[in-house]
Amino acid sequence: MPIYAYAIVVAGIAAWFIPFVIAHRGVNAASTVDKRSRWGVLLQFAAFTLLWQGHFWERPLPLWRLAICFVLFGLAILLSWTSSSALGRHLRVDAALGAEHQLVHSGPYGLVRNPIYTSMLLVLCATAVVVASWELFAASLILFVIGTEIRVRTEEGLLAERFGEDFQKYKKSVPAYIPFLY
Repeated sequence: MPIYAYAIVVAGIAAWFIPFVIAHRGVNAASTVDKRSRWGVLLQFAAFTLLWQGHFWERPLPLWRLAICFVLFGLAILLSWTSSSALGRHLRVDAALGAEHQLVHSGPYGLVRNPIYTSMLLVLCATAVVVASWELFAASLILFVIGTEIRVRTEEGLLAERFGEDFQKYKKSVPAYIPFLY
């Protein structure tokens, strides 16, 4: 595999990650934290790590895979920037709510309830297209989905507790991860 393929993946991941670093600078202290979501973070991290476990440097990289990688990273980056901007000071790694937390349903949160996780899935797929075998991608995807579900259920539990009927209406009207589907 050519060296530029690694550069594309690293640049895509960096461009995806930057808005979270910027947004995290202004985060207020959380008043309610559920640390169970950290198990989801661990599984998501394991999913990304698993992608790199094959002999990826020996794989050919046809142009069509590179094109898919660019499109997926482009969508992921767009979602990461717009999602982090819409969340603003509410963005956290842990499932947590601040005293001033508001239910966000504008921007990408009007299309899906969890656009950051959707963007992470796109990053996972973009990376897999370049470096992973189908078997590693399948295993990685399973870990990622389990980790994401742990995080989403923990976060949505906090939101349901705090926002009650408003959150339930939002949950019924906006899909979890994929616009117009699920």
